[in-house]
Amino acid sequence: MTNSHPVSGSPDKEPATEPALAEAAGADRATTMTAPRRPEEPRPSLGRLFLDNLWAANTVTVTVLSLLLAMLIGAILIIVSDPEVLATYGYLTARPADAITSSWAVVSEAYANLFKGAIFDPEASGFTAAMSPISETLTYTAPLVFTGLSVALAFRGGLFNIGAQGQATIGVILAAVAGFALPLPPVVHLLVALLAGAVGGAVWGFVPGILKARTGAHEVINTIMLNYIAVYFLSWIIIQNGVQSPGRADAISKPVDPSAQLPRLLGDNLRVHAGILLAVLATWFVAWLLNRSTLGFELRAVGANPDAARTAGISITKTYVLVMVIAGVLAGLGGSQMVLGTTATALTPLVVAQIGFDGILVALLGRVKPWGVLLAALLFGALQAGGNRMQSYSGISLELVTVLQALIVIFIAAPALVKAIFQLRAARAARLQTSLAKGW
Repeated sequence: MTNSHPVSGSPDKEPATEPALAEAAGADRATTMTAPRRPEEPRPSLGRLFLDNLWAANTVTVTVLSLLLAMLIGAILIIVSDPEVLATYGYLTARPADAITSSWAVVSEAYANLFKGAIFDPEASGFTAAMSPISETLTYTAPLVFTGLSVALAFRGGLFNIGAQGQATIGVILAAVAGFALPLPPVVHLLVALLAGAVGGAVWGFVPGILKARTGAHEVINTIMLNYIAVYFLSWIIIQNGVQSPGRADAISKPVDPSAQLPRLLGDNLRVHAGILLAVLATWFVAWLLNRSTLGFELRAVGANPDAARTAGISITKTYVLVMVIAGVLAGLGGSQMVLGTTATALTPLVVAQIGFDGILVALLGRVKPWGVLLAALLFGALQAGGNRMQSYSGISLELVTVLQALIVIFIAAPALVKAIFQLRAARAARLQTSLAKGW
């Protein structure tokens, strides 16, 4: 007997008959009756949570928790590095209040000075003193935005640009030479110096780009070697006639003319300059390039799957070269700010500092997204500015700020570890990631 009420389903399948349905129902009941009742599962271990969350991507929640973890470990290091506070733990069982009070005092003072040196000092009097912290933060932030964008852009194109340091070094050399060797009117002089820095970075980015595109030479090796060449070239050119400052025996160049320096935004007593505005403009440009332009689409396609991009008619050679050239331009502009801004006015062997290598950390912390890079650079700039005050007022070593930066990047790079520590649910992380799919 056939079923007079066929079960709706796929048109490619025949409706099930009554005997088949009854047999399936009986099998389900038998399975339910014979299956043993599972006992309540124990709480998963930290290692289990770590493995379960390995698949999940990074989220804003993880970023915030990473900052908290880094500050917690930093607090422990502050306590351990203070002999007087550490001595109170010798009689912890007798008078625990002493250890707790002294620990809280030294940690709160250190982090309070970190905040006062980076954001705002409530005790400051006058406009200059009140705006000095944020001025220092923005001054440190500006070049990091450019080098971070350089690394992030190359990474989106499938290349790991370790050469932002070398590109920034060549950029600062050409910008400085143009700044003191060319007698030009003020506005034109600044534009020419910035253009010279951008060209220097572009040339230093073109070399690994063309080698990668034509010969397949790995960009990591090429950029690392070019970093060394740029550093030694800087040390050599400083002491050459026409570049070295007259009457000086040490390695320092002539000062950049005032007409080639970036204007200060808040007066001569505060260091923040127009470079931060250029950094915001560069961030907007990279965001537009990646998300709105044809080149950005080709760049992302090559970065995701070069073979598929080649099949679709995209020139891998042209894309690799353009990516590294643009990345070099960004890094060169970042380097030029070190001598055209308020950090220095002349070339020295350490004029670029570590902005290229810090740019790698900034790009990773910003999840290689333009606006994320800007926020990450702002955080690193705040840590640098606040760390100077923390060292001066609290006696905390400035190297601790570097430790905090490293811890933040470590936790950001290992979201599964952070989720395991705070026992974040994977489903919640998935919902957060869905909400962030539209970007920053």
